Amino acid sequence: MALMGTSDPSGEAEASHEKPFVLRALQIALVVSLYWVTSISMVFLNKYLLDSPSLQLDTPIFVTFYQCLVTALLCKGLSSLATCCPGTMDFPTLRLDLRVARSILPLSVVFIGMITFNNLSLKYVGVAFYNVGRSLTTVFNVLLSYLLLKQTTSFYALLTCSIIIGGFWLGVDQEGAEGTLSWTGTLFGVLASLCVSLNAIYTKKVLPAVDGSIWRLTFYNNVNACVLFLPLLLLLGELPALYNFPQLGSAHFWGMMTLGGLFGFAIGYVTGLQIKFTSPLTHNVSGTAKACFQTVLAVLYYEETKSFLWWMSNMMVLGGSSAYTWVRGWEMKKIQEEPRPKEEKSNVEV
Repeated sequence: MALMGTSDPSGEAEASHEKPFVLRALQIALVVSLYWVTSISMVFLNKYLLDSPSLQLDTPIFVTFYQCLVTALLCKGLSSLATCCPGTMDFPTLRLDLRVARSILPLSVVFIGMITFNNLSLKYVGVAFYNVGRSLTTVFNVLLSYLLLKQTTSFYALLTCSIIIGGFWLGVDQEGAEGTLSWTGTLFGVLASLCVSLNAIYTKKVLPAVDGSIWRLTFYNNVNACVLFLPLLLLLGELPALYNFPQLGSAHFWGMMTLGGLFGFAIGYVTGLQIKFTSPLTHNVSGTAKACFQTVLAVLYYEETKSFLWWMSNMMVLGGSSAYTWVRGWEMKKIQEEPRPKEEKSNVEV
């Protein structure tokens, strides 16, 4: 069970060539299905925990805190298991270093914003609108790449972003027309998109502090989040609300809460697994298709009726996101295939 992703790429490539096509296709189908099931289950379970009429638990910060706690404990548990039983799994050794935790702190603040605003958005908007409400991540990626990294974007990529923005506004308009629009949830969705973009940028900057290990970064981020969430729980008055919660002693409640934490941990693993067995481009396409299926599933599950323009807004967002992924992939391939005269000339002289 390799959770670290440190296996030799060349060895993996050779192994993949040796495997029959049918076996490789089945492996890819299994991994993609695992990603879809984990991601969709996590969204529906979080919606239940955050906004279920039967549960009536109004403590979104505590739900997020508990999921971070479960993730941190799982990371530490797997690290201890890998140390005690070498060869059973490939997982880095985790020891809490306060100096490293402090260096990760700025990213952890962004990470807290990302997961908190995600959950708050899901609390106030329906699962069907959730993807549209959080659809501006790609737009913020382009904007922040220019503002913070001074990286420019091609005309075609900007065109796809305009399609996403158009789909977002059309979706907001149609939610308002149907009387189901939550401006609070939409605002949280926009803030979540912003934090997702910032998280991607700052992750690259702090990875050297954890020796480039995503799992070490996950551990420190969630430990920092658990500490920073404690004053928020007090300030927002969620601890008294939790104390008065009728189902506080219910095994079912804590089982659902723990399962939510397990899904939160698992989504990081299955995402990496899908990229490993396919490619980053295929992963993005799979994510877009998953979002489309999740929207249809939510409309059917909650027995909602949506207008043609509402569906059009979803298609614009998903189509614009897919087109952006394709354009960026095409541009990267084009750059890689461009000849480099100077390097070729120096190689000839040598």
